[in-house]
Amino acid sequence: MTLRDLEEFFSQLSRAEKAQVLQWAARDLGDAFPGIESRPDVAGGEACIVRTRIPIWVLVQMRRLGASEAAILNSYPTLRAEDLAHAWAYARLHAEEIERAILDNETA
Repeated sequence: MTLRDLEEFFSQLSRAEKAQVLQWAARDLGDAFPGIESRPDVAGGEACIVRTRIPIWVLVQMRRLGASEAAILNSYPTLRAEDLAHAWAYARLHAEEIERAILDNETA
């Protein structure tokens, strides 16, 4: 089924059916973050900013060490302010994962 087929099918659903589909989609995407991806072939599977190989934990650690957002953006010219907003949101909800990554990389 293509997206076009799905769009046509979706338009034929009742409001209640559409609401149910949206609930399923929201549940399925509950842990998804825009602009963040984890791929086994990139940075050892660490959560990174899309289009880059910059792990979220690196940005969090830079911030903790006193780097401003402007300094972080200056250090990584491919990053956008929006990327940092996504990184901070991800880090808030995955604090344990970030702490573990920072600790693992400090002792490596």
